[in-house]
Amino acid sequence: MPKVGGIEVLRRIRADQRTKNIPVVIMTSSNEEKDILAAYALGVNSYIVKPLDFHQFTKSVREIGYYWLLLNKPPVKSKEQE
Repeated sequence: MPKVGGIEVLRRIRADQRTKNIPVVIMTSSNEEKDILAAYALGVNSYIVKPLDFHQFTKSVREIGYYWLLLNKPPVKSKEQE
């Protein structure tokens, strides 16, 4: 992303009361342990290293979408959160 890195975006999401609990998946080309640790320290829900092959990339995106939209069970929003 130009101008703002993914870790900074995650930091801002977690700092805002309105967005701090939304699930965040980082999909990146970085396989650096320091980046993985930083993301989990800030509360990322999943850290995925993008495949370099375009076909594998599109397959991965499809599978991630399937998991988060159909299999994952988020908490039910309470009246206090609305």
